[in-house]
Amino acid sequence: MGSQSWKELIKKGNKSSATAALGNLAITIAKAFGAYFSGSGAMLATTFHSLADSVNQGFVFLGSVLAEKKPTKRFPTGFGRVINIFVMIAVLIVTVLGYESIKEGWHLIQHPKESGAFWLNIGILIFNVIIDGAILLKVMKEINKEAHVEVSGLSFIPSSIKHLSDASPPTRLVFFEDVVAVTGAFLAIIGVVVVTFTNFAILDGVVTLLIGILMLIVAFRIGYENMIGLIGVSAPVDVERDVAKQILEHPKVVDIKRMRIVKEGRTYHVEALLELEEGLSLEEADDIKFKVWNQLLHKKDISDVTLGIIETDKEEDWDPKEEDRHSSWSPPESDDQ
Repeated sequence: MGSQSWKELIKKGNKSSATAALGNLAITIAKAFGAYFSGSGAMLATTFHSLADSVNQGFVFLGSVLAEKKPTKRFPTGFGRVINIFVMIAVLIVTVLGYESIKEGWHLIQHPKESGAFWLNIGILIFNVIIDGAILLKVMKEINKEAHVEVSGLSFIPSSIKHLSDASPPTRLVFFEDVVAVTGAFLAIIGVVVVTFTNFAILDGVVTLLIGILMLIVAFRIGYENMIGLIGVSAPVDVERDVAKQILEHPKVVDIKRMRIVKEGRTYHVEALLELEEGLSLEEADDIKFKVWNQLLHKKDISDVTLGIIETDKEEDWDPKEEDRHSSWSPPESDDQ
């Protein structure tokens, strides 16, 4: 652990997942109580879903805490991808519970049954909508914060959807799970009302099955994103442009020969080869490299920077307007430059 204490790491952990874990634990207890006394399949399915959310988000929070550990001699690139591993564990849990919900829904479609305790179920589901709705709004604000977007009023809602890809893996997981949680709660309310006041008891099974399918969709979506994250994905174009702009702000840096920015967890690793003015001494060039390196590392989202320097070849290699650059990196040429 070095000089880092658990208290320091916990403070840096993903707050959205911690809040969601505690909120969904309270919802799970309330739903389990309602499902036991009413026998509602839809309520049982949403209980599974809330339990999955609570366990997942607890796992994800733990992963986000461990991901904040500083690099060590054994792990020199840091622990950023630990969060992706924990999110993958969460995906497996969602998949299993989604399958169980689908299986229960199919059973209820074949063998429909009446459920009781109407007002108890409705009260619990409204409680579910309020808690998960509040968590979802908080997550939307967190997405804008992680994307470094300033918004006012209710514009944070469409802005969060637009910048969802810029959020960290745990924040995206909480977002998708809470969207499904709120949707599932509304579906369950519809199911409870219809089954109670009509003879259409089969709807309880249909709603249960739909909730399970939604859980699987979330699992596959988040699983795919994290698989990419484990491999190592290039940074968004706007991040690349921001880094390039900072590098080129130094008056002695005239061009960027090559640059690669890889996202690990919620931080970026930057590798770049800079072209400097002609006629600089080795001491001056080294000083410039250190200043640029230090400036980049002061950015909150950048955890590692590797820079190389060469004298300018008087050809423009970096075009900030080129749309298809996206963290290009070509192998060095065999001839000495």
